[in-house]
Amino acid sequence: MRTLTVLGATGSVGLRTLEIVAAFPDEFQVGGLAARGSNVERLADLCRKYAPRAVALLEPRAVDQLARLLPPPRPELLSGPEGLVALVAEVPADIVLSALVGGAGLLPTMAAIRAGRPVALANKETLVMAGALMTAAARERKVPLLPVDSEHSAVFQCLVGHNRADVHRIILTASGGPFREWPKERLAEATIADALRHPTWKMGAKITIDSATLMNKGLEIIEARWLFDVAPEQVQVVVHPQSIVHSMVEYIDGSVLAQLGVADMGIPILYALTYPERRPTPAERLDLARVGQLTFHEPDYDKFRCLALARAALERGDSASVVLNAANEVAVAAFLEGRIGFTRIAELIERTLAAHPLDPLGSIEECVAIDAEARRLATELLLSHAGGRRS
Repeated sequence: MRTLTVLGATGSVGLRTLEIVAAFPDEFQVGGLAARGSNVERLADLCRKYAPRAVALLEPRAVDQLARLLPPPRPELLSGPEGLVALVAEVPADIVLSALVGGAGLLPTMAAIRAGRPVALANKETLVMAGALMTAAARERKVPLLPVDSEHSAVFQCLVGHNRADVHRIILTASGGPFREWPKERLAEATIADALRHPTWKMGAKITIDSATLMNKGLEIIEARWLFDVAPEQVQVVVHPQSIVHSMVEYIDGSVLAQLGVADMGIPILYALTYPERRPTPAERLDLARVGQLTFHEPDYDKFRCLALARAALERGDSASVVLNAANEVAVAAFLEGRIGFTRIAELIERTLAAHPLDPLGSIEECVAIDAEARRLATELLLSHAGGRRS
């Protein structure tokens, strides 16, 4: 029986993980749950169903709401960033699923590593912000980082049993998002509803917008660089609209290994939770004859500026990726609130990167400080342009 702590329990990946726990009651149980606190009623339902030992919420007010919904005996309730850190450090768990969206996952994920707990990683921002620090800590503590994102899980599966020194390049696939066929000039007209209409995956709002700008693929480039210890130029992207080939690894002899499957996050989640074993699931099976064609083409870096900005940040090094991620989170939130237009997302990120100095990252504390300063700067730039109005 493996005990799980799930960070981001009410998000799409967290909920899918808990469905897997329910489907394999003899293999998994829940030790801890964590969430931001925006959906307290759902979290209360999860507590009743999975009986965690402790629950941590980022928003302190949400803890009081949850306490009212759960009469004693209830789980231990923790709050704030320090509550999330305490949850992963103190509640026994065989694996921690890190699926909080954005920079909020940084500190608890590092706490899990320092506590020697294997991490199933669905929070790509963690490695984007502090890849060198995270991977160094994982090596020191001999903690496995098991990828949950479908693309990185695919790469991981293609690497198993092979010599890492024989890797020529990693090829990440991208669906192209809802604006794949739109001309560049039309993007300024894109609405929130347009951007949230992802063609193949059902995800939370933030990651869906990242997929629409292709920033999600840019973040995945950075994550892959650290997760698989390859040079930035060894990570490439191709657009693959069918979302059947989840990613590929090309070896030095020219052989290319690919992992294929239907678009179901349950498959990479279960693989991370049971690695190195596999389990049978009732998931839909891939029918290539029915799919018919698999197509690939180069991404348009001019049209999707966020992808170019992410690669440039990785190549610049130091704190550039921290600033990139912080500015992106501010810009995406502003877009979802209707305060800026779609094309302003990339503009705000680029302006923030240009205005923020590059600093070396020597510790997680320095990373947190740079992240906070970059968010402040991005917000200031946002408000200074057209008074923060949509444009």
